[in-house]
Amino acid sequence: MSSSQMSRGECGTEPGLRAHADPRVRRRGVPAPARTWAVAASAALLATALAGCGSDSEQEPSAGSPAEFKGRGPITLATGKDTTRTIQGQLDRWNKSHPDEKVTLVELPESADQQRQQFIQNAQTRSDAYTVLNLDPIWVAEFAANQWVDQLPADKFPLDKMLPAVVKTGQYFNKQYAIPYNTNAGLLFYREDLLDKAGAKPPTTWKEMKETCAKVAELPEGKGVDCYAGQFDKYEGLTVNFSEAVASAGGTVVDARGKATVDTPAAKQGLRFLAEGFKDGTFPKESSTFQEEDGRRAFQSGKLVFHRQWPYQWALAGAKDGSSKVAGKFGVAPLPGLEGPGTSSLGGLDLAVSKFAKNKATALDFIKFFSNEANARTNLKASSAAPPYTDLYDDPELRKQFPYLDTLKTSLTNATPRPAVVQYGDATAAIQESAAAALNGSTSVDAALAEMQRNLSAAIAEK
Repeated sequence: MSSSQMSRGECGTEPGLRAHADPRVRRRGVPAPARTWAVAASAALLATALAGCGSDSEQEPSAGSPAEFKGRGPITLATGKDTTRTIQGQLDRWNKSHPDEKVTLVELPESADQQRQQFIQNAQTRSDAYTVLNLDPIWVAEFAANQWVDQLPADKFPLDKMLPAVVKTGQYFNKQYAIPYNTNAGLLFYREDLLDKAGAKPPTTWKEMKETCAKVAELPEGKGVDCYAGQFDKYEGLTVNFSEAVASAGGTVVDARGKATVDTPAAKQGLRFLAEGFKDGTFPKESSTFQEEDGRRAFQSGKLVFHRQWPYQWALAGAKDGSSKVAGKFGVAPLPGLEGPGTSSLGGLDLAVSKFAKNKATALDFIKFFSNEANARTNLKASSAAPPYTDLYDDPELRKQFPYLDTLKTSLTNATPRPAVVQYGDATAAIQESAAAALNGSTSVDAALAEMQRNLSAAIAEK
């Protein structure tokens, strides 16, 4: 969230319905509390080894078993700030029918980086304050490797009804440590009314997008409306947007062998698109500090022609209570790329059980309820959150209410899963530092990528 509003997030292997590469995830000790961790929602795609399986040289974590899910009573759900305002209603339904096993919502900060830090601090102190953890999928490998979460009984959940790649986001060594709550892919929100007046269609390339913005700028209605924004602040969202730009130019950030690959022509084209966007005014200067909600507010107030965002924006931007100036005036398309439609990163949220929690039998039953298809449907209707269940994308009623579902399914199908590297914090920090320097113009694209290649390679090599 990616990113990390409740339905973001930024999110692991989610619905880019591609098989995971053979992961070479390294396990190491618990990170120091003082360390700076850059994390997500949403979501970035260091296209590398994923957590679905591991190398022979790795030590599989000692996992919990279903028999250990004992104890009933009150529990907590720890999750990023619920900007969709949908979670408490679901908890109320559970609590009404489970008066002795009530779930208390623990809202963590909106920032994914801060969420992850608090999750880690809770684990380091072996605290039972958090029972069920709503994790960005990219964290699952780290939490499983460090034995901060329990292995879950996969056969107790309807995983066969979910998008296969989404299910894998919760796996480590081919065992299920988390259950998908929702999923995510980046989309291009655009002002349909302005494009219609400019005689333009939704762009499929970066060049077309800039040309369309030039046409809109000539309209009386286009005065004061900026072209494009994404998530460009120096946090996980920047990793997501950088990775999408590289993938949309035909490159990778980390290849299937686990090697950093940002010293390539494709990576240069991707980062150059972002850097030049600020230099030539395609991106408003203030968007250099945009996270998801900043951009949403800008789009909703009519200040942007195009906005890269997670699906949750659909419900908020379409609100007819006066909070959105663009309600009924926007559409959704796949992200544009260098020579054609681009490639999204994957986001979402996965539910896990803290190794140090009490009342784990209750926790297991609650995850079954909270992640079920009925709630996924409710979440879609209430907040346009992308569901993990395959059938919902083809449901006639839902497709009528949410005409972008076909576009979302396409984006999910073509999305690239992020690698569940245990030391993901170090890898994403390396990306953010160098990408931010290129975007603010303090270093050249070539120099930024050379530095990123060195630091990303070092992060991947950590053991």
